[in-house]
Amino acid sequence: MKQEFNHFRQLAFEQSYPAISERRKVLKQLKNMLLKNEQLIIKAINEDFSYREPFETQVAEIFPSIKTIQHACKNVTSWVSPEKRKVSLWFKPATAKVMYQPLGVVGVIVPWNYPLYLAIGPIVAAIAAGNRVMVKMSEFTPGFSQLFAQLCNKYIDKGWIGVINGDAEVAAKFSGLPFDHLLFTGSTDIGKKVMAAASKNLTPVTLELGGKSPTIIDEGYPLEKGVEKLLFGKLLNSGQTCLAPDYLFVHQSHKENFITTCKSVANTFYPDWKRAQYTSMINNKQWERHQHLLDDAKNKGAELVSLFSDSETTGRKQPPCLVMGADDDMLIMQQEIFGPSLPVFFFDSIDEVIKSIKQRPRPLALYLLSNDKNHFNRLMTETHSGGVTVNDTILHVSQESLPFGGVGASGMGHYHGIEGFKTFSHAKSIFKQSRFASSKLIYPPYGKLSKLLYRLMRGR
Repeated sequence: MKQEFNHFRQLAFEQSYPAISERRKVLKQLKNMLLKNEQLIIKAINEDFSYREPFETQVAEIFPSIKTIQHACKNVTSWVSPEKRKVSLWFKPATAKVMYQPLGVVGVIVPWNYPLYLAIGPIVAAIAAGNRVMVKMSEFTPGFSQLFAQLCNKYIDKGWIGVINGDAEVAAKFSGLPFDHLLFTGSTDIGKKVMAAASKNLTPVTLELGGKSPTIIDEGYPLEKGVEKLLFGKLLNSGQTCLAPDYLFVHQSHKENFITTCKSVANTFYPDWKRAQYTSMINNKQWERHQHLLDDAKNKGAELVSLFSDSETTGRKQPPCLVMGADDDMLIMQQEIFGPSLPVFFFDSIDEVIKSIKQRPRPLALYLLSNDKNHFNRLMTETHSGGVTVNDTILHVSQESLPFGGVGASGMGHYHGIEGFKTFSHAKSIFKQSRFASSKLIYPPYGKLSKLLYRLMRGR
């Protein structure tokens, strides 16, 4: 691994500013790789999960990966172009600009929940910026991780993407390499370890973590429509999504029909959930962790309401449930759930909602299902979150023109689109003096003219 890093570092040193045509060529190779191997990718991820709904892999991994590549190919020329900046009156007619230069070698640590998309997204941004990329794949998706390494080796020009596979020990060594930038997607606890390892090399990091993302179904918003949008975002990938709604506020006006509506929508979405369309928990460890959250909540007084008419578990498929009567003493309100369960709270006033959200660590996302402009404005200005989707859930992550990232405990830094390009670039300031420069007027020896000029420059 270190030898491969040194090889990439040497390539980056020898070709410190790859041509746009080269970057675009590699991006097109990535796209071709995905298009030609779609079924192999679906099969590998399905086997790693024991069951992953094929359409979820298509719509949540393959489609956004291709769109990410297309967006970068279309816009990389404008991203690379130096940005003109203004020059103060006292330094004219000099010029100023910002040039975006590749950093060198970028490291990417990929999680297991969306192993394709969360590899491709950072790779695309880093290559568009002109960098070499090394990717540590998750050991919890061994089939897909091995396939991804084989495909990159087959389809991508040598020296651009290096794929590393291995366990937690390998990941720790990977984090300790002196990358020019390191991006990690995963849990907050592991993120702290990655950041500590990177700090020894003064490697800048982007951390895409998670946290407890709140959702609000407001008064006056159609209940069935709101529940459909909620459960789409919550049950995609069986809740194993860093952006999934993690707890819910429902206005009291919806209380009477809320549970019935949730059951109806869930069974409409997944009428044959044991056999098809409903994704499994990734492994026994994650299944047991999620079950422990539910057992803890139940033992402390919460009511668990299953949404499927047949709620008996099968394999690692965990039926979704509402957690009614949850409180902050329960683990399910202290930890990111990463599964198909949802604590529910009813509210009378938006003040209650804002107060509760502000008391918790800043989340990766916030979802507001509301037609009340005042409530929208208050939530946008009085709470913090990495991103927001209004009148839907999770879809802001799919907009390549928007930066994606967390704030506070949910992460630091951004990528996607031009923000990703800038994250993996050095913004080099360039000031070019004119032959008619007036700066000579402030050279020593300093006399009356110098002092007069200073007073004019300073102003009142």
